[in-house]
Amino acid sequence: MNYDDARRQFPVLEHIAYLNAGTNGPIAQSTHDAIVEATERDVRDGRSGKAYIERMLELRDDARRRFADLLGVDPAHIAIVESTTRGCATVLAGLGLTSENEVITTDQEHFGLTGPLFATGARIVMVDADEDALLAAITPRTRLIATSHVLWTSGRRLDIHRLKRESGLPVLIDGAQSAGAIPVDVGEIDYYTVSAQKWLCAPDPSGALYVRDPESTRVKTPSYFAQESYELTGEFVPKASAARFDGGWVGVPALSGVVAALATHPPWRYERSAEMAARCAELLAPHAEVVTPPGHSNLVSFRPAGEPDALVASLHERGVVVRELPGRGLVRASCGWWTNEDDLRRLAEGVATAGPGPGRGLAP
Repeated sequence: MNYDDARRQFPVLEHIAYLNAGTNGPIAQSTHDAIVEATERDVRDGRSGKAYIERMLELRDDARRRFADLLGVDPAHIAIVESTTRGCATVLAGLGLTSENEVITTDQEHFGLTGPLFATGARIVMVDADEDALLAAITPRTRLIATSHVLWTSGRRLDIHRLKRESGLPVLIDGAQSAGAIPVDVGEIDYYTVSAQKWLCAPDPSGALYVRDPESTRVKTPSYFAQESYELTGEFVPKASAARFDGGWVGVPALSGVVAALATHPPWRYERSAEMAARCAELLAPHAEVVTPPGHSNLVSFRPAGEPDALVASLHERGVVVRELPGRGLVRASCGWWTNEDDLRRLAEGVATAGPGPGRGLAP
């Protein structure tokens, strides 16, 4: 599939410069069609019966295999969950942390990680978003390092393998801004979460959780799909694989959409995305302070001359979709493989004309 054909999969791109996959990716026509077809089948034939359940389970297994391919792992290490937040919460609940334990994280994390961290009751040690700072904070009480692969704020990519190698501790990675956006090698990482509705352009809620050693973590929030067998008392035998951490029921339409979405991405997606992110930073540099380090991710966060919320609203009126990062004075553009030069020039033109003083526009 060439670039033009691949981009045409997303109808929204015909009229909007959609630069917000870091929140929700664009929906492909094939994804829409798969959801609608499955929903119409539910309306026509109902949502019960052996064939219906078998179809649902087949779709779960198909999605599990596709998430495994994305991370380069065996499907036995993948749980189907509703979101990164659910994945983080599942792991943290299963570690049995107490007030005697410490968990090290950064001051740039999303609530999807920090909320579940706080709920553990452990002492949360928050440091600068830097590998040296994370490693320097380790004490004998430290049980876990929990951080993002790509920070949702600055777009900086952390060296997660260095954290694992030099700490020797369990490492939980929030992969919301990395999985599907950049190549991911989980290697020796213990836990890695995936938000499918973002860079993978799947319907929401949808996601996955990688668990390196399923036996190392207790099942504290079991769904029906967690058990191999159970008694009337509720006592159960968990599945041998990471499926023991599966979240609850996901309907056939949503699962059909996830499977379709995971099939839309071309083999050259990572190279193209990186190229577009670099070009975005280049076009924005004369008009705003770009804070994302070059080559780190597909996010381009920048500090505009004016108010971020006003700029986001102004850009929206021009058909350019980006987002403000509340409380940080930043605006964030997300550059996918589907992004083109026109999208980026529309963004840069809008930033240039919204700045203080008369807008100069862009050079041809």
